[in-house]
Formats: sequence, C-alpha cells, structure tokens
Amino acid sequence: MADARQLHLGAFMRPVSIHTAAWRYPGGLPDANFNFQHLKRFAQTLERGKFDAFFMADHLALLNMPMSALMRSATVTSFDPPTLLPALAVVTERLGLIATASTTFDQPYHIARRFASLDHLSGGRAGWNVVTTCNPDAALNFGLDEPMDHGERYRRAREFIDVVTGLWDSWADDAFIRDVETGIFFDPDRLHTLNHKGEFLSVRGPLNVARPIQGWPVIVQAGASDSGRQLAAETAEMIFAAGGPLADAKRFYADVKSRMDRLGRPREHLKILPGALVVVGDTLEEARRKRALLDSLVHYDSAIASLSIALGTDASRFDPDGPLPEIPETNQSKSGRERAVLLAQRENLTVRQLAQRLGGYGGMAIVGTPAMIADTMEQWLVEEASDGFNVMFPYLPAGLDDFVDRVVPELQRRRIFRREYEGRTLRENLGLPRPANQFFPDM
Repeated sequence: MADARQLHLGAFMRPVSIHTAAWRYPGGLPDANFNFQHLKRFAQTLERGKFDAFFMADHLALLNMPMSALMRSATVTSFDPPTLLPALAVVTERLGLIATASTTFDQPYHIARRFASLDHLSGGRAGWNVVTTCNPDAALNFGLDEPMDHGERYRRAREFIDVVTGLWDSWADDAFIRDVETGIFFDPDRLHTLNHKGEFLSVRGPLNVARPIQGWPVIVQAGASDSGRQLAAETAEMIFAAGGPLADAKRFYADVKSRMDRLGRPREHLKILPGALVVVGDTLEEARRKRALLDSLVHYDSAIASLSIALGTDASRFDPDGPLPEIPETNQSKSGRERAVLLAQRENLTVRQLAQRLGGYGGMAIVGTPAMIADTMEQWLVEEASDGFNVMFPYLPAGLDDFVDRVVPELQRRRIFRREYEGRTLRENLGLPRPANQFFPDM
C-alpha cells in the first residue's frame, strides 16, 4: 500500500445526476428525480458500495435560465431534501445523508431543528451543506429584489453557523432524566438558552429537539473564494471542492489546511472531497465514447444557459465562434466564474466550445477503465490533492452500478478504501470527532 490514508467517497446527487443530459441517456430513468423507488435503489447501491454519504443538492427557485433551456432540464424540480432524506434513512443503515440548506434565505432555528431531527431519525448520519445562495430568482421568491452582496452573505453565514451550533448545544446529553417515579422528565440545569443578538440574527432558543446523536451533524461547505476558504477552515468538516488540474487542487488543499493550522484546528478534522464525474469503460476508448454520446445529447440552448449561470452574465450575446471576452466580476459565484474563464483560457476555447463543455458538466471528469480511475484517485490521495471524492454519476442506474461493481473493488484491492464501515454514524465513518458541548463541557 503506497499510503496509509484512506479515500472517502460521497455521491453528489441532485438527487440524481448532475449532467444535463443524463435523463436522455440510453437505459436512463427520465423520472428518477420524483420516483422514490429509483432513489431508494440508488441509496441502497451506494451503501452496498460503502460510500460515506448521499449528498443532495438543492435550489430555491427554478434554474435562472431562459425557457428554451429550462424546458430541457430534468432538475427543474426535485424533492425537498429535508423530506426525502428521512425517507432514505429508513431504507439504509450506514449511509450518511447530507442536504444543502441556505444561510441566505432560511432561519437558523429552522435549520437547527431539521438537521437535529434528521440526525436522530437516521441514528447519527446527518450532514448540513452550508450554502450562501446567490441566485437572483431565489431572492425574488423570498421577498428581495436583489440577492445579498457576496461579502454580506458570508458574514451572515458565519454568524448563522454559530447560532445553529449553539442551538444544537441547547441540551446536555444527560438532560433527559425521564424519572417515572418522581415525574421529572428533564433537568432544567442541563438546558441552555442561547439569547443570541448579532449583526444579522436574533435568536432566543433553546432548541426544542434533543442534542443530535453526533453532537452536531457534519458541517459541509463548498465555497472556493477567499471568503469561502476561510469560512471552511473555521467551521467546515467537509469541503465539496472543485476539481480541475492536479496542481491547482494541491494548492487549494494546502491553502485550506494551512489556514486550519493557523486557527489551531487539526488537519484531519476537515475532509476535502472534490467533485468528479466518473465514466467507466472496458477500455479508455469505450469510456470516451460514452462521455461523447452523453455530451452530444445536450442541446445548445441548455449549453449557453449553463455558461451564463457560470459567468453571472448573459453569454448568448457573445459571438459563439469567437473567444470568451473579458468577464467582470458580479455578485454571483466568484469561484464558478473563475473556473469557466480559466478553462476557456487554458484550452483556447470559443464561446460555443466552452458552453458545450459546461452545458453537460464542465468540472473535473475521470474517464477510463476501473484501474485508470483508481490510479487517478490514488494519486490525488497520496499527493494530498484531496481526501477523497464526491462522485458524480454520468447517468443512472448504469453509471452508479459501474462504479460500485467495478471501481470500488479495485480501490479495495489497493487497500485505499474500506471493505466495511468503521461505525454507524457519519462522523465515525469520516474519522471526525464528536464535538464537545460548548455550554456543558463536561459532556
């Protein structure tokens, strides 16, 4: 074994594939987003493959793109994560369940209550993906004419996380006496009222759900801007990172881990898992043909709309066969814009070529045989570019089955991925400590 470290694998689901054309792929399941029996099968297959977690994305509006593109999107609607994940908890036993929830448009009491409930219902398998929503259409759904400024969103997020974790710590673990003889259900001395008043939030507390089984559900974050990296270094336990070239990933990994060093946080208390679309074939040529077929099913209307979202500006006004013009910063995702611009520059792509690349999925892709895929994943682990991957399946169910039945055994053969789960909770399987209660440190 080249390295004693072990890969961690999440499955990034929306709640199915991220690729725009996945629902059109031969043998695909066009209705999977709203078919619980399909989703149940996917989750159980992931658990059979010993994945750490089912990671569900979310958005709080229809995708902000023209109707000509929107009508081609299979992810235009999906289940509400706090509704779907408890149902998946019932049909799985060890698989972590991570959901996206916004600090921009939700309230911390809601978030704390939902994720504490999911943690109890799942036996300690919940995770919260903290996002700072920048979609202008989402802002309109929550009474705002414009989305929050980037810096303001991150300041609110930092305060929001402090409030949520404070609410999770409302109860000491031994607060509930449940003494039938005396009639005392809980000890008032083991209950803390938060009484938070800050720049953005005012929350009295306490939470009316017992402290989560994990202490806190695992905190996940995805921002790649400087503000996002700092927030992750301070608060996150998993980062859903961008992929990109190995050298860039190593710099990102080193930067975030060094920020943790300066904060006095142990490096192993944060797992960095870039997203990667994985396409498996018997040969490299077969895998490439699968990816090419998949990408060919993306309509140009969808492609140019995806590029517009990535850039934060209307790309349909650009010359399709010319180079990408200079793109000023906007109030939307800085990291998404930067990745698109760098990709265009690095590969000298026209606007049309860049749009087609991003239209299906423009991020990191690992395409090849099971051994080639394992080679790449092992290299990223050994060279400290990542602690694992959030795997995206190009189409379902075949893409998921290919990974679990063919790639996982190869990773296990190399002794860089588990054969059995380490524990019953998501924290145990990720190798993360259970946080102490900040108000009852004896627990």
